[in-house]
Amino acid sequence: MHPYEMASTLRERHKDGSFKINSGSLYDTVESLARHGWIEPVSTERAGKRPERTVYALTELGEGEFVGWIDELIRTPVAEHPKFLAAVSYLGALGRERAADALAERAGRLRRQCEDIRAVLAATVGSGRVPRLFMIEVECALHSLEAESAWTEQTIAEIRGGGLEWPA
Repeated sequence: MHPYEMASTLRERHKDGSFKINSGSLYDTVESLARHGWIEPVSTERAGKRPERTVYALTELGEGEFVGWIDELIRTPVAEHPKFLAAVSYLGALGRERAADALAERAGRLRRQCEDIRAVLAATVGSGRVPRLFMIEVECALHSLEAESAWTEQTIAEIRGGGLEWPA
């Protein structure tokens, strides 16, 4: 695959929800991978009046590095320090009403994000267009957002119901 096709395929599979896809950076990344011997050019193609494009393939060394890296990332939880958790640690600074309102606005946005992701999954996996394995991170993200949404709704109810005590 050449870098432009990589970017198009990643966007088509909605991978831009998992990481930022920038065509310029992708070309730099491809050059770096080739320099390290993890991918290698296998051919060049020309489509119409477009410039030639180099097609790359994964090398045995590259596959080993990739599989090792993914294995480590899957096995080892890492504290990623989301900004939301930092903000929640100071929720009390907002006061009851403002905290509940801010969380309610977030809950609405989370619901919309979940709806959007469900639509993407239905259009890709649900339609049989893309195998579930190729969208598994989108499914994982949906479950994380649903968990955050449930916690947010519960916390709003506790604030408004008086179950979450606020210092005087």
